Amino acid sequence: MNSPARIIAPIVCALLCASALTVFLWWELTQSTDILRRGTSAPDEQQFFLQTTEIPGAVDPRDRALFYLRQGDLLALRGQWSDAQEEYAKAVDAKGGLTALRKLAQAQMQRRDIAGVHSTLKELKKEGAKTEDLLLLESIVALRTGELVEARTLLENATESPQQHYGKSLLSIIEGNHEQAQAELQQVVDGWEPVLRSHARTLMAAYQEFALFEDSPNIHLITLLSRALAQVQECELALPLLVQVTQTQADYRDAWIVQGYCELTTERPEQALASLEQAYNLDPLKPEIQYFLARSYAAVNDHKNAITFFEYALQNGFQPASEVRRHIAESALISGNSDLALQQYEALTKEPGATVEPYEGYVTASIALGRSEEAYFLAKQAVDRWPGDATAHDLLGWAAMETNRQEEAKQELQKALEINPYLTSAKERMKQL
Repeated sequence: MNSPARIIAPIVCALLCASALTVFLWWELTQSTDILRRGTSAPDEQQFFLQTTEIPGAVDPRDRALFYLRQGDLLALRGQWSDAQEEYAKAVDAKGGLTALRKLAQAQMQRRDIAGVHSTLKELKKEGAKTEDLLLLESIVALRTGELVEARTLLENATESPQQHYGKSLLSIIEGNHEQAQAELQQVVDGWEPVLRSHARTLMAAYQEFALFEDSPNIHLITLLSRALAQVQECELALPLLVQVTQTQADYRDAWIVQGYCELTTERPEQALASLEQAYNLDPLKPEIQYFLARSYAAVNDHKNAITFFEYALQNGFQPASEVRRHIAESALISGNSDLALQQYEALTKEPGATVEPYEGYVTASIALGRSEEAYFLAKQAVDRWPGDATAHDLLGWAAMETNRQEEAKQELQKALEINPYLTSAKERMKQL
């Protein structure tokens, strides 16, 4: 069944909002990809698992700043930096203080919004941010914009701190001074800053992995470091290094994968598509390539091809499968294939580890398509499964409204607002009642 745009548009908008409710670890949870190889002719490949990020704990939704920060963190973990930036900006407006400002600056850097970063840095200074934290942000901005002399001056004139050593390590990696980079990273590992300590270990692991292959070419080290930079959210620094690799060895599949991933997460979808097509030509059966290629097609609004490659990834065992199904559903809705979308959402609701998000997708789509009784049935399931979730009660209230169960609708919407007084959708539906 095909659906007109006037139906699909509100569905997609709702689903984009709903996506913030699901926690996916950075680079799609614990999905694995092949180890970046010694070279394209290496006979053996091992698996590595991408670095995971600690899931933020539950917060009281009545604390608006914390609520927006958590929403932003969930979106950032999924690589949706534009939406994350909006949530962090809300957290700043809700008096989230230094934490909100730092996260806003991080999102702005990921999106290459340098003017925004400079504005946020001014606010951080007004709020009394630590000198070493300001140093790190300012030096990374300089590195990302190619102002290496400025970065060096900032770092060399600064007081010693983990932030200073971390900035120096990044500068050394860019300049190819790997002995110095490792010395600086060791200082960070031995330091007191926990996040930078974790990042430094990730970068050090690239050097340690390279050391296992005595005869490896230098481009292998560069690729390993680029992968590590991507893992610590420094794709902007990784991309120039990757260009060196792919220009030197055009059939280096894994370099194309990391390059495509970095281009995708830094909002360069056309370039990501070109890079991942190169990787696909070299290895058409690898599910990770198929998945990121599908993401790139979706980013350039080619949802027919996106669905095709998402389905390939699903068939070839990409994990988590739930992530693939969610993307299939979203692309299916945009392209007018509502039956396929509902099929995917229904499958997601039956998974043992399901969240409320697929229920929201199914209910939203069903109501828009005039299948309100189905929506009501699924919303009841969501409330039974998560009786303390505001979104579940909001969904049931909405579905009850659409099926003329007005008293039940009022009760459910009131319950949703008791749990989360800031749930805008529940407020709007209460006004309709």
